[in-house]
Amino acid sequence: MLVPVRCFTCGKLIGDKFEEFKAKVQSGEDPAKALDDLQVTRYCCRRMMITSVDLIDQVLPYYSQKNPGT
Repeated sequence: MLVPVRCFTCGKLIGDKFEEFKAKVQSGEDPAKALDDLQVTRYCCRRMMITSVDLIDQVLPYYSQKNPGT
């Protein structure tokens, strides 16, 4: 997954925190508490972490149809 390395709005480094955030949320922790624990306090950075979506699963079927040999 391509996670933004920096927040698009303020430029703060957030890419290094995404894997830990994802693991905490998948284990059942509240996303707001997970972001607080990771010290992501700005609204713009929180938005970047919460709205990151893994698009490869959505794009892959179209890639297979366009390139039938792969």
